[in-house]
Order: sequence, then C-alpha cells, then structure tokens
Amino acid sequence: MKKIICNFCGSERYEPRQTEYLYSYQNKYLLVPNMPVEVCLDCGMYYYDAEALKKIEQQFFAIQSKKILPDAYIEIPTKSYVL
Repeated sequence: MKKIICNFCGSERYEPRQTEYLYSYQNKYLLVPNMPVEVCLDCGMYYYDAEALKKIEQQFFAIQSKKILPDAYIEIPTKSYVL
C-alpha cells in the first residue's frame, strides 16, 4: 500500500495486518477472513484498500445472485439488547 497519513491522529506509522471483515447490505452479510488492512500504530484506526473493498462488494452481489458460491456458510445467533 502507498504511504498514508492517519485521518484521525495524523500519524504516518502503520503496520500491515490481516483481519476479519464483515460486509453488510440490507441485513445480508459476507464474512471475509484474512482481509489485508493497514493499522495506525498510534490510534488503531483501520484503513482498507479501496480496490479490495470493491472486489468484496462484487463478490457479495455475485453470491446473492447465485452466480458464484461462497467458500462456506456459518450460522450466527442473534439476541436483542435488553436492559
């Protein structure tokens, strides 16, 4: 990735990492493991590559329209927040 300056704290200190990325659209989701990300070492802000995000979006819609299959399906339990 090119040199970037953190929009939050102004730092130029970054570290490349991988994380799980959750794409969501209209209550449908795509979990992307091992997503490359640049993390600000001073404040922890995450920066994703725009082309990678666009590819994830394209894959999401291809899966929804059944043009491609996902690698796997997972089941996620839900529970409403109650005081």
